[in-house]
Amino acid sequence: MERKCVDIGGQAVMEGVMMKSPKGIGIAVRRPNNKIVVSFQENPQKTENKWKQIPFIRGVINFASMMVMGIKILDKSSNMLGNIEETPSKFEIWLSKTLGKSVDKVVLGIALVLAIVFSVFLFFMIPEGAAMLLRSAGMSRIVVDLCSGLVRILVLMGYMYAISFANDVKRTFMYHGAEHKTVYCYENNQELTPENAQQFSRLHPRCGTSFILIVFTISIVLFTLVGYHGSSYLLRLISRLALMPVVAGVSYEILKGLAHSTGKLAKILRYPGLKLQLLTTKEPTLDMLECAIVAMNVSMHGLPNAKKDAQGYVYLDNYKQSEPGYVFETSEESQNLDNSDINE
Repeated sequence: MERKCVDIGGQAVMEGVMMKSPKGIGIAVRRPNNKIVVSFQENPQKTENKWKQIPFIRGVINFASMMVMGIKILDKSSNMLGNIEETPSKFEIWLSKTLGKSVDKVVLGIALVLAIVFSVFLFFMIPEGAAMLLRSAGMSRIVVDLCSGLVRILVLMGYMYAISFANDVKRTFMYHGAEHKTVYCYENNQELTPENAQQFSRLHPRCGTSFILIVFTISIVLFTLVGYHGSSYLLRLISRLALMPVVAGVSYEILKGLAHSTGKLAKILRYPGLKLQLLTTKEPTLDMLECAIVAMNVSMHGLPNAKKDAQGYVYLDNYKQSEPGYVFETSEESQNLDNSDINE
Protein backbone atom coordinates (compact mmCIF):
# COMPACT_ATOMS: atom_id res chain seq x y z
CA MET A 1 0.00 0.00 0.00
CA GLU A 2 1.30 3.44 -0.93
CA ARG A 3 2.12 5.66 2.02
CA LYS A 4 1.80 9.41 2.19
CA CYS A 5 5.34 10.79 2.17
CA VAL A 6 6.52 13.84 4.06
CA ASP A 7 9.74 15.78 3.55
CA ILE A 8 12.54 14.11 5.49
CA GLY A 9 15.76 16.02 6.04
CA GLY A 10 19.03 14.52 7.10
CA GLN A 11 22.68 14.96 7.89
CA ALA A 12 25.68 12.67 7.86
CA VAL A 13 27.55 12.42 11.16
CA MET A 14 30.66 10.56 12.29
CA GLU A 15 29.96 6.89 11.53
CA GLY A 16 26.23 7.46 11.17
CA VAL A 17 23.24 9.47 10.01
CA MET A 18 20.69 11.89 11.45
CA MET A 19 17.17 12.06 10.02
CA LYS A 20 14.57 14.70 10.86
CA SER A 21 10.84 14.17 10.29
CA PRO A 22 7.80 16.11 11.52
CA LYS A 23 7.71 13.71 14.52
CA GLY A 24 11.30 14.14 15.66
CA ILE A 25 15.03 13.62 15.16
CA GLY A 26 16.56 10.16 14.94
CA ILE A 27 20.31 9.57 15.09
CA ALA A 28 21.97 6.21 14.43
CA VAL A 29 25.72 5.59 14.64
CA ARG A 30 27.65 2.34 14.34
CA ARG A 31 30.22 1.60 17.01
CA PRO A 32 33.38 -0.46 16.38
CA ASN A 33 31.66 -3.48 18.01
CA ASN A 34 29.07 -3.28 15.19
CA LYS A 35 26.20 -2.22 17.47
CA ILE A 36 23.94 0.53 16.09
CA VAL A 37 23.46 3.16 18.81
CA VAL A 38 20.19 5.05 18.46
CA SER A 39 18.74 8.22 19.98
CA PHE A 40 15.45 10.02 19.44
CA GLN A 41 14.34 13.55 20.24
CA GLU A 42 10.68 14.33 19.74
CA ASN A 43 9.77 17.65 18.19
CA PRO A 44 8.19 19.90 20.84
CA GLN A 45 4.43 20.21 20.47
CA LYS A 46 4.09 23.94 20.21
CA THR A 47 2.62 26.51 17.90
CA GLU A 48 4.76 26.95 14.81
CA ASN A 49 6.79 30.16 14.80
CA LYS A 50 4.77 32.54 12.60
CA TRP A 51 7.99 33.94 11.13
CA LYS A 52 8.78 30.48 9.71
CA GLN A 53 5.64 30.73 7.59
CA ILE A 54 6.70 33.95 5.84
CA PRO A 55 8.53 33.45 2.53
CA PHE A 56 12.14 34.72 2.44
CA ILE A 57 12.19 35.39 6.20
CA ARG A 58 11.75 31.66 6.89
CA GLY A 59 14.88 30.96 4.86
CA VAL A 60 17.01 33.16 7.13
CA ILE A 61 15.57 31.54 10.27
CA ASN A 62 16.00 28.01 8.93
CA PHE A 63 19.56 28.74 7.78
CA ALA A 64 20.57 29.97 11.25
CA SER A 65 18.74 27.19 13.13
CA MET A 66 20.24 24.50 10.90
CA MET A 67 23.76 25.78 11.58
CA VAL A 68 23.21 25.58 15.33
CA MET A 69 21.43 22.23 15.14
CA GLY A 70 24.10 20.79 12.87
CA ILE A 71 26.85 21.44 15.42
CA LYS A 72 24.68 20.07 18.26
CA ILE A 73 23.97 16.92 16.25
CA LEU A 74 27.66 16.38 15.51
CA ASP A 75 28.49 16.80 19.21
CA LYS A 76 25.76 14.34 20.25
CA SER A 77 26.72 11.76 17.64
CA SER A 78 30.32 11.92 18.84
CA ASN A 79 29.09 11.13 22.34
CA MET A 80 26.96 8.25 21.01
CA LEU A 81 29.97 6.87 19.18
CA GLY A 82 31.70 6.58 22.53
CA ASN A 83 34.46 9.11 21.87
CA ILE A 84 36.31 10.08 25.02
CA GLU A 85 35.33 13.56 26.12
CA GLU A 86 38.20 16.01 26.39
CA THR A 87 38.87 17.77 29.66
CA PRO A 88 37.68 21.40 29.30
CA SER A 89 40.43 24.02 29.18
CA LYS A 90 40.88 26.63 31.90
CA PHE A 91 39.55 29.25 29.47
CA GLU A 92 36.39 27.21 28.84
CA ILE A 93 35.86 26.71 32.58
CA TRP A 94 36.36 30.46 33.17
CA LEU A 95 33.86 31.29 30.42
CA SER A 96 31.39 28.83 31.90
CA LYS A 97 31.55 30.51 35.31
CA THR A 98 31.50 34.03 33.85
CA LEU A 99 28.50 33.40 31.57
CA GLY A 100 26.66 31.14 33.98
CA LYS A 101 26.39 28.43 31.31
CA SER A 102 27.38 24.78 31.38
CA VAL A 103 30.78 23.82 29.99
CA ASP A 104 29.05 21.84 27.21
CA LYS A 105 27.15 24.94 26.05
CA VAL A 106 30.31 27.04 26.21
CA VAL A 107 32.24 24.51 24.11
CA LEU A 108 29.35 24.37 21.63
CA GLY A 109 29.28 28.17 21.42
CA ILE A 110 33.03 28.34 20.81
CA ALA A 111 32.73 25.73 18.04
CA LEU A 112 29.96 27.75 16.38
CA VAL A 113 31.97 31.00 16.57
CA LEU A 114 35.07 29.32 15.14
CA ALA A 115 33.00 27.83 12.29
CA ILE A 116 31.60 31.28 11.43
CA VAL A 117 35.03 32.95 11.60
CA PHE A 118 36.55 30.24 9.39
CA SER A 119 33.70 30.58 6.86
CA VAL A 120 34.04 34.37 6.74
CA PHE A 121 37.78 34.08 6.16
CA LEU A 122 37.51 31.38 3.51
CA PHE A 123 34.46 32.55 1.56
CA PHE A 124 34.50 36.32 2.06
CA MET A 125 37.91 37.69 3.02
CA ILE A 126 39.86 35.70 0.42
CA PRO A 127 37.45 36.38 -2.52
CA GLU A 128 37.12 40.07 -1.64
CA GLY A 129 40.90 40.34 -1.39
CA ALA A 130 41.13 38.91 -4.91
CA ALA A 131 38.45 41.41 -6.02
CA MET A 132 40.46 44.34 -4.71
CA LEU A 133 43.53 43.14 -6.60
CA LEU A 134 41.52 42.98 -9.82
CA ARG A 135 40.06 46.43 -9.19
CA SER A 136 43.52 47.91 -8.64
CA ALA A 137 44.53 46.37 -11.96
CA GLY A 138 41.86 48.47 -13.69
CA MET A 139 39.16 45.84 -14.24
CA SER A 140 35.56 47.04 -14.62
CA ARG A 141 33.17 46.82 -11.64
CA ILE A 142 31.04 44.06 -13.14
CA VAL A 143 34.08 41.96 -14.08
CA VAL A 144 35.48 42.39 -10.57
CA ASP A 145 32.21 41.31 -8.92
CA LEU A 146 31.79 38.32 -11.23
CA CYS A 147 35.38 37.23 -10.67
CA SER A 148 35.08 37.53 -6.88
CA GLY A 149 31.97 35.33 -7.05
CA LEU A 150 33.81 32.82 -9.22
CA VAL A 151 36.71 32.77 -6.76
CA ARG A 152 34.22 32.12 -3.94
CA ILE A 153 32.79 29.10 -5.79
CA LEU A 154 36.27 27.79 -6.70
CA VAL A 155 37.37 28.10 -3.06
CA LEU A 156 34.27 26.13 -2.03
CA MET A 157 34.95 23.37 -4.55
CA GLY A 158 38.66 23.27 -3.71
CA TYR A 159 37.89 23.02 0.01
CA MET A 160 35.41 20.16 -0.51
CA TYR A 161 37.84 18.32 -2.77
CA ALA A 162 40.78 18.76 -0.38
CA ILE A 163 39.00 17.51 2.75
CA SER A 164 37.60 14.47 0.90
CA PHE A 165 41.05 12.84 1.10
CA ALA A 166 40.87 12.59 4.89
CA ASN A 167 39.66 9.08 5.77
CA ASP A 168 37.13 10.23 8.40
CA VAL A 169 35.70 12.81 6.01
CA LYS A 170 35.51 10.26 3.19
CA ARG A 171 33.50 7.92 5.42
CA THR A 172 31.23 10.80 6.43
CA PHE A 173 30.64 11.55 2.74
CA MET A 174 29.73 7.86 2.29
CA TYR A 175 27.16 8.19 5.07
CA HIS A 176 25.94 11.34 3.30
CA GLY A 177 25.34 9.19 0.23
CA ALA A 178 23.53 6.63 2.41
CA GLU A 179 21.26 9.37 3.75
CA HIS A 180 20.27 10.49 0.24
CA LYS A 181 19.68 6.96 -1.04
CA THR A 182 17.46 6.14 1.94
CA VAL A 183 15.40 9.30 1.50
CA TYR A 184 14.94 8.46 -2.19
CA CYS A 185 13.89 4.91 -1.28
CA TYR A 186 11.29 6.30 1.13
CA GLU A 187 10.04 8.89 -1.37
CA ASN A 188 9.59 6.19 -4.01
CA ASN A 189 7.45 4.07 -1.65
CA GLN A 190 9.95 1.22 -1.64
CA GLU A 191 10.46 -1.04 1.36
CA LEU A 192 13.29 0.37 3.44
CA THR A 193 16.03 -2.22 3.03
CA PRO A 194 19.74 -1.64 2.31
CA GLU A 195 19.41 -3.48 -1.01
CA ASN A 196 16.45 -1.36 -2.14
CA ALA A 197 18.10 1.90 -1.06
CA GLN A 198 21.37 1.03 -2.79
CA GLN A 199 19.75 1.20 -6.24
CA PHE A 200 18.89 4.92 -5.90
CA SER A 201 21.06 7.94 -6.68
CA ARG A 202 23.23 9.49 -4.01
CA LEU A 203 22.44 12.96 -5.43
CA HIS A 204 19.33 14.64 -4.00
CA PRO A 205 17.82 18.04 -4.98
CA ARG A 206 17.14 19.14 -1.37
CA CYS A 207 20.73 18.60 -0.26
CA GLY A 208 22.53 21.32 1.67
CA THR A 209 25.34 21.17 -0.90
CA SER A 210 22.91 22.33 -3.58
CA PHE A 211 21.70 25.05 -1.23
CA ILE A 212 25.24 26.34 -0.72
CA LEU A 213 25.80 26.56 -4.48
CA ILE A 214 22.51 28.45 -4.88
CA VAL A 215 23.60 30.81 -2.09
CA PHE A 216 26.90 31.49 -3.83
CA THR A 217 25.21 32.03 -7.20
CA ILE A 218 22.54 34.38 -5.81
CA SER A 219 25.24 36.27 -3.91
CA ILE A 220 27.01 37.06 -7.19
CA VAL A 221 23.82 38.65 -8.55
CA LEU A 222 22.92 40.62 -5.41
CA PHE A 223 26.47 41.73 -4.67
CA THR A 224 26.78 42.99 -8.25
CA LEU A 225 23.44 44.84 -8.18
CA VAL A 226 23.30 46.36 -4.70
CA GLY A 227 26.59 45.70 -2.94
CA TYR A 228 29.25 48.30 -2.18
CA HIS A 229 31.53 48.85 -5.17
CA GLY A 230 34.04 51.35 -3.86
CA SER A 231 37.74 50.93 -3.22
CA SER A 232 37.52 50.17 0.53
CA TYR A 233 38.20 46.50 1.26
CA LEU A 234 36.55 46.73 4.68
CA LEU A 235 33.35 48.31 3.35
CA ARG A 236 33.14 45.69 0.59
CA LEU A 237 33.47 42.96 3.20
CA ILE A 238 30.87 44.50 5.53
CA SER A 239 28.37 45.08 2.72
CA ARG A 240 28.65 41.47 1.57
CA LEU A 241 28.13 40.13 5.07
CA ALA A 242 25.17 42.48 5.63
CA LEU A 243 23.48 41.16 2.48
CA MET A 244 23.82 37.49 3.50
CA PRO A 245 20.40 37.29 5.24
CA VAL A 246 18.80 38.49 1.99
CA VAL A 247 20.84 35.96 0.01
CA ALA A 248 19.85 33.14 2.38
CA GLY A 249 16.16 34.07 2.21
CA VAL A 250 16.06 34.17 -1.60
CA SER A 251 18.17 31.00 -1.94
CA TYR A 252 15.89 29.02 0.38
CA GLU A 253 12.81 29.83 -1.69
CA ILE A 254 14.63 28.87 -4.89
CA LEU A 255 15.81 25.56 -3.40
CA LYS A 256 12.28 24.66 -2.22
CA GLY A 257 10.82 25.57 -5.60
CA LEU A 258 13.36 23.59 -7.60
CA ALA A 259 13.23 20.53 -5.32
CA HIS A 260 9.51 19.94 -5.86
CA SER A 261 9.25 20.95 -9.51
CA THR A 262 9.23 18.40 -12.33
CA GLY A 263 9.60 20.93 -15.16
CA LYS A 264 12.47 20.89 -17.63
CA LEU A 265 13.74 24.32 -16.51
CA ALA A 266 13.86 23.16 -12.88
CA LYS A 267 15.87 20.10 -13.89
CA ILE A 268 18.35 22.29 -15.76
CA LEU A 269 18.73 24.65 -12.80
CA ARG A 270 19.12 21.74 -10.35
CA TYR A 271 21.86 20.16 -12.45
CA PRO A 272 24.92 22.14 -11.17
CA GLY A 273 23.94 21.56 -7.53
CA LEU A 274 23.49 17.84 -8.11
CA LYS A 275 26.89 17.61 -9.81
CA LEU A 276 28.54 19.46 -6.90
CA GLN A 277 27.23 16.69 -4.63
CA LEU A 278 29.67 14.36 -6.37
CA LEU A 279 32.26 16.01 -4.10
CA THR A 280 30.30 15.68 -0.85
CA THR A 281 28.75 12.23 -1.29
CA LYS A 282 30.32 8.84 -1.93
CA GLU A 283 28.81 5.44 -2.63
CA PRO A 284 27.93 3.85 0.74
CA THR A 285 28.24 0.27 1.91
CA LEU A 286 25.20 -1.79 2.92
CA ASP A 287 25.98 -1.43 6.63
CA MET A 288 26.02 2.38 6.21
CA LEU A 289 22.60 2.17 4.55
CA GLU A 290 21.43 0.16 7.57
CA CYS A 291 22.33 3.10 9.82
CA ALA A 292 20.49 5.53 7.56
CA ILE A 293 17.38 3.31 7.55
CA VAL A 294 17.46 3.03 11.35
CA ALA A 295 17.73 6.82 11.66
CA MET A 296 14.76 7.28 9.32
CA ASN A 297 12.59 4.69 11.08
CA VAL A 298 13.35 6.20 14.47
CA SER A 299 12.70 9.77 13.28
CA MET A 300 9.24 8.76 12.08
CA HIS A 301 8.21 6.20 14.70
CA GLY A 302 10.34 6.82 17.80
CA LEU A 303 12.71 4.49 19.62
CA PRO A 304 12.25 0.71 19.39
CA ASN A 305 10.78 -0.99 22.46
CA ALA A 306 14.14 -2.06 23.87
CA LYS A 307 15.98 -1.25 27.06
CA LYS A 308 17.63 2.18 27.19
CA ASP A 309 20.92 3.05 28.82
CA ALA A 310 21.41 5.90 31.30
CA GLN A 311 21.61 8.45 28.45
CA GLY A 312 18.42 7.23 26.80
CA TYR A 313 20.19 5.41 23.95
CA VAL A 314 19.07 2.08 22.51
CA TYR A 315 21.47 -0.48 21.00
CA LEU A 316 20.42 -2.52 17.98
CA ASP A 317 21.96 -5.42 16.10
CA ASN A 318 20.35 -4.70 12.72
CA TYR A 319 18.02 -2.30 10.93
CA LYS A 320 14.99 -4.59 11.18
CA GLN A 321 14.86 -3.99 14.94
CA SER A 322 14.03 -0.31 14.24
CA GLU A 323 10.96 -1.11 12.16
CA PRO A 324 7.60 -0.07 13.66
CA GLY A 325 5.93 -2.95 15.49
CA TYR A 326 9.09 -5.05 15.70
CA VAL A 327 8.82 -7.50 18.61
CA PHE A 328 12.05 -8.63 20.24
CA GLU A 329 11.89 -12.42 20.29
CA THR A 330 13.69 -13.03 23.56
CA SER A 331 14.29 -11.12 26.75
CA GLU A 332 18.01 -11.36 26.02
CA GLU A 333 17.52 -9.66 22.65
CA SER A 334 15.51 -6.79 24.17
CA GLN A 335 18.06 -6.37 26.97
CA ASN A 336 20.97 -5.88 24.62
CA LEU A 337 22.83 -3.48 26.91
CA ASP A 338 25.57 -5.65 28.33
CA ASN A 339 27.99 -3.08 29.77
CA SER A 340 31.12 -4.85 28.57
CA ASP A 341 29.69 -4.71 25.02
CA ILE A 342 28.50 -1.08 25.15
CA ASN A 343 31.78 0.31 26.42
CA GLU A 344 33.97 -1.29 23.77
